[in-house]
Amino acid sequence: MESGNWVIENLNSALGTWNEKLVEIWQLVTQSPTEFRGGGIWHVIANIHGALQAVGLALLVLFFVIGVVKTCGSFAEVKKPEHALKLFIRFALAKGVVTYGLELMMALFTIAQGIISTIMGGAGLGTTSQAVLPQAIVKAVEECSFLASIPLWAVTIIGSLFITVLSFIMILSVYGRFFKIFLYTAIAPVPLASFAGEPSQSIGKAFLKSYAAVCLEGVIIILACVIFSAFASAPPVVDDSASAVTMVWSYIGELIFNMLILVGAVKMADRVVREMMGL
Repeated sequence: MESGNWVIENLNSALGTWNEKLVEIWQLVTQSPTEFRGGGIWHVIANIHGALQAVGLALLVLFFVIGVVKTCGSFAEVKKPEHALKLFIRFALAKGVVTYGLELMMALFTIAQGIISTIMGGAGLGTTSQAVLPQAIVKAVEECSFLASIPLWAVTIIGSLFITVLSFIMILSVYGRFFKIFLYTAIAPVPLASFAGEPSQSIGKAFLKSYAAVCLEGVIIILACVIFSAFASAPPVVDDSASAVTMVWSYIGELIFNMLILVGAVKMADRVVREMMGL
């Protein structure tokens, strides 16, 4: 609803941008990469993954041979049935990981999405709470004279700029997670081939741990949104007895502080997950 007051409309526009980005984040975190932007990007990534499988299978043989050379003291050890069986099982499992790597990665992503759905269900939220300008501030600003409203313009411009910038920083971090998922999925056959050799298997383990960490970033992001929703449901207290400039400045200051907490949590989601997983 338009009030006809520039200060109110500017603040409402900034809050509208923030609310739109929150809703977009909520949708992105709960979305599968196969559905992102209509699935066109995923189709390209799946094709790249399929093309790199040939490279992965070639590296599979290389890593396997290197592993045999480094782990076996002599050719006589390879001829032992128990050792030959162990090598055969390792090669077969590694080939299966490379061949069905896409399914494996989607299974890890599905597990992370299940955790996100559980958190949303436990919090009882279907979407985020929206930030709304209190009616007391709207009334105080509308009653200001022209001269008294001049300081409000400066406060409003600064506050709106901060809110808009924070909105885009936050959404860029969430898009960054999606791009990391695409990058990991596309290149997966190459590092997964390292499971063929015992000396090189640490590469594959580190890759899967890193990919799992990227998937779990969505869990931290959704937790941060849930916490912010609790903040938004109890908006900053407005002192009705204060001047309009003081009211607006106090409200914007506390609101930006809450927003900074959310943006910081979203941007540090990868670091938090990696610290939890010891990466």
